[in-house]
Amino acid sequence: MDYALVHALQIDGRASFRTIADVLDVSEHTVARRYRKLRAHGVLRVVGWLNGQRFGRTSWSVRLVCTPDAAGQVAEALARRDDTVWVRLLSGGTEIACGVQAGGDQDGDALLLKKLPRTPRIVAMSAHATLHMFAGWRSRVAVLTDEQAERLRPALPYEKEVSLSARDHAILRVLAQDGRAGYGELVAAGGWSHTSVRRRLDQLRSSDTLRFDVEIPSQALGYHAEAWLWMKVEPSALASVGEAMAAHPEADVVAATTGPTNLMAGVACRDTRDLYRYLTERVAPLHGVRELETAPVIRTVKRVGTFLS
Repeated sequence: MDYALVHALQIDGRASFRTIADVLDVSEHTVARRYRKLRAHGVLRVVGWLNGQRFGRTSWSVRLVCTPDAAGQVAEALARRDDTVWVRLLSGGTEIACGVQAGGDQDGDALLLKKLPRTPRIVAMSAHATLHMFAGWRSRVAVLTDEQAERLRPALPYEKEVSLSARDHAILRVLAQDGRAGYGELVAAGGWSHTSVRRRLDQLRSSDTLRFDVEIPSQALGYHAEAWLWMKVEPSALASVGEAMAAHPEADVVAATTGPTNLMAGVACRDTRDLYRYLTERVAPLHGVRELETAPVIRTVKRVGTFLS
């Protein structure tokens, strides 16, 4: 039941409990009760996030090395910023990896190019622009039939161009904390009527400006060894290696990047032995991989735009 609920919310993060109940052939009360229990225990959260590429922003993966006493504080400070998308502590707690959207506004560029290098307790920094996504933050939960999934997909009118107002940003801030926030809360935040808020959400979603994701800790699904991989791949083999890794069930995200390494991947395995087998038996044999650096994830501080206190 929980897996089916999660899969339903991945298809439509704002689907009503009644709609989900009809598709799953259970009571609306059962769906609502399971959702509230999972959310209360921090196992499940629906979040709304802005697709920065629609506004000319570039996604960057930033690696920071901090003094041993500073990494936690720096990571939490980064997580509280609106322009960071995800933040993770790596490699014994002295290294930070974070995702930044920059280029659409001056503040994002200031964080990336000015503030971070000048922070005294940051001893090293590198930034890698995302060039191509082979796999992006996908879920490991897929239990519904194709017919059930089709019934859950929202029918939205196509919107080609959307510009954002201060009211839109107010609504987006609420949805970043709770993607299933009620219309009353969104009306209070944006200053629109109930009908206007509903119509505006449809416009933002249909134009691919607003996306919804379901956050679930990997540990809740039985994956206890997460790691980030930075790889040097021969340019002629970059596409084939990226596509091959995107087909691996262990890989959550795979992207071609700029920088001294040209392929980045986030992976999750059952345990460290499983991670070792994955690296030696699945990644190492790929033709064109010249170097591989592995950094275990110690703690996720921010996931898909939400600060995890």
